Amino acid sequence: MRINNENYHTIWVKENDSKTIQIIDQRYLPFEFRIAELRSEEDIFVAIKEMWLRGAPLIGVAGAYGMYLGLLGLGSQEMMDERITKIASYLKSARPTAVNLQFAIDLVTEEIKKEKSLDKKIKMAFETANNLKNKELENCFKIGEFSLPFIEKISKSKKGGVVNILTHCNAGWLACIDYGTATAPIYLAHKKGIKIHVWVDETRPRNQGARLTAFELGQEGIPHTVIADNTGGLLMQKGMVDMVIVGSDRTSVNGDVANKIGTYLKALAAYDNNIPFYVALPLSTIDWDIEDGIAGIPIEIRDESEVRYVEGWDGEKISKLLIMPENSSTLNYGFDITPAKYVTALITEKGVCKATKKDLSKLK
Repeated sequence: MRINNENYHTIWVKENDSKTIQIIDQRYLPFEFRIAELRSEEDIFVAIKEMWLRGAPLIGVAGAYGMYLGLLGLGSQEMMDERITKIASYLKSARPTAVNLQFAIDLVTEEIKKEKSLDKKIKMAFETANNLKNKELENCFKIGEFSLPFIEKISKSKKGGVVNILTHCNAGWLACIDYGTATAPIYLAHKKGIKIHVWVDETRPRNQGARLTAFELGQEGIPHTVIADNTGGLLMQKGMVDMVIVGSDRTSVNGDVANKIGTYLKALAAYDNNIPFYVALPLSTIDWDIEDGIAGIPIEIRDESEVRYVEGWDGEKISKLLIMPENSSTLNYGFDITPAKYVTALITEKGVCKATKKDLSKLK
């Protein structure tokens, strides 16, 4: 997708320097565009944990590159297997909810087991990370193709009128490599000339909707309106929302969906107002080992400062302001679980299915 009319992916190998991974540093968007350079597994860990980059597919690809950079840092084959295991465990601990991180690191680990020498393991890790990046890009485009008919159907029913879509957090190209998951059909519909408008939840406390989704939609010229997180239900009651589409950080076998905190409330409101609620996700986001998402998906508790302070642009730099009494306690869950019964459909790179174990298993 584009930033200032230049095409970008969210992560790439630096030109003429294969030992450096570059990313769009999302901490500064939309106010500043910065590229960060990562040269070790520690750099990747910090970038994931501190949300220099975020979004399940992108986190997974970054983790894969983290394994590659970690191998580069080994230097010798002494106790190689043990050290590789430590690198993998370390990287996995950066974000516990997004299953793509575990998936990608396990993928690289299995591939490098096939090679004996350190040099060959490094080469295999590099190739695996690059292949995963390309695969996630392809997956997002396919998700867009499978999702597009839902928008086209609404457009037709409204005789070409504006299709109003509500989304939560950022499941756009900034959360992936390109296209995004929830935003992929929006971009494809826009390119086809379908009239669309996106309601963008601000998504407190990190404001990924207001800062990231609004930014990328604006770069593509797509009409959108940023709203407070608690506005969506009212808009649905007033008939101002035609469909809801969100992403997922981990989905259990029975179809329960873990996504950014606040997603569950949108699903409840959509259900009460008979509005379709879709979840767009690559199959790498399915945790086939967890049968019940509500009971089994780990929920990340993040630093209380994200709730205690609000972050914004003061005209010269990004600043933080205290927004509550200093002695008040906080609780900062990063995600919630939307039960499968509130999900109209899951949209994957292999097709659309109901949020049930039976239907998901057909796509495995």
